[in-house]
Amino acid sequence: MSSLWKPFSVSEGPCDSISLKRRCSQQSHTATLTPNPSLCAVSGASLSGCSPEIYKWGSSKRTLSAATVGGRKITHPGKAILAGGIAGGIEICITFPTEYVKTQLQLDERANPPRYRGIGDCVRLTVQDHGLRGLYRGLSSLLYGSIPKSAVRFGTFELLSNPMRDANGRLDNTRSLLCGLGAGVAEAVLVVCPMETVKVKFIHDQCSLQPRYRGFFHGVREIVKAQGIRGTYQGLTATVLKQGSNQAIRFYVMNLLRNWYKGDDPRREMHPVVTAAFGATAGAASVFGNTPLDVVKTRMQGLQAHRYRSTVDCAFQILRNEGPQAFYKGTVPRLGRVCLDVAIVFVIYEEVVKMLNDVWKTE
Repeated sequence: MSSLWKPFSVSEGPCDSISLKRRCSQQSHTATLTPNPSLCAVSGASLSGCSPEIYKWGSSKRTLSAATVGGRKITHPGKAILAGGIAGGIEICITFPTEYVKTQLQLDERANPPRYRGIGDCVRLTVQDHGLRGLYRGLSSLLYGSIPKSAVRFGTFELLSNPMRDANGRLDNTRSLLCGLGAGVAEAVLVVCPMETVKVKFIHDQCSLQPRYRGFFHGVREIVKAQGIRGTYQGLTATVLKQGSNQAIRFYVMNLLRNWYKGDDPRREMHPVVTAAFGATAGAASVFGNTPLDVVKTRMQGLQAHRYRSTVDCAFQILRNEGPQAFYKGTVPRLGRVCLDVAIVFVIYEEVVKMLNDVWKTE
């Protein structure tokens, strides 16, 4: 290839190309890179900018930094955990009322006379009976869980995806789907299932004539006292299926849109508005993809969970008693919350990672 296409030309050193095979070992031979003045002049770079670098033949380690060669920098899992936790805490404080309404509508089973006629009626009755604070009932359980949930999600995703990225830091779409699935399963088992169980029981308890739980810690203590630790892991199968599919869809769509936007330039920066739009799209895709699993999970974690023998039995009873449309109860409020949720989380996460990169130097 012509040297005009290379910023450096390689001088063979003391051995010519023939004798190299016979008398020079790869371990002892070094090739000195010298600047190519013609290309430096064309590119506008100074000769000092094209300073020589020395490479060891047969060595896989180069002296150039990977960050200067690749595109998107690989995020250290420690940064991902910290940034994910911060993003999760901020997001849940903003979006919880929509989560509350969604859960109430899903618990409003058709087997009994329905209490709510729709989203607006649910909000009106809740405020009427409990004030504005009623829309935040159960926030503490979700807040305590949202921070570690997002931390585990992003930390696991980066841990799994970093070895799968190419030299430019680009992750292909199939691998992003698998990494997202792994992240979803991890957060389901470690955080989401116990957190969601407590949250659903709190919200369901508020609907009863004589609420039993006076607060987060009192509620957790009562649940464990009555049902043991297992009482906080009701609906584990449904939760793993829901979270695994959730994050698989979200990270797949987000990665697909990111790769499309950056095209052949992996170093192209994404404006927060673009990140928010892509995040909202990923969130919407996950809602339509797994709302039936979310409905089953919610029923399995409610105060009436003893009515169901298993996740499959729960799904069968919903289908038999309420029809297939029941699997999409709460879709509209969930759609609004999840789109906002995913958009906020991805924007905050990306921005916090950028700040951490300035103060926390990692290889």
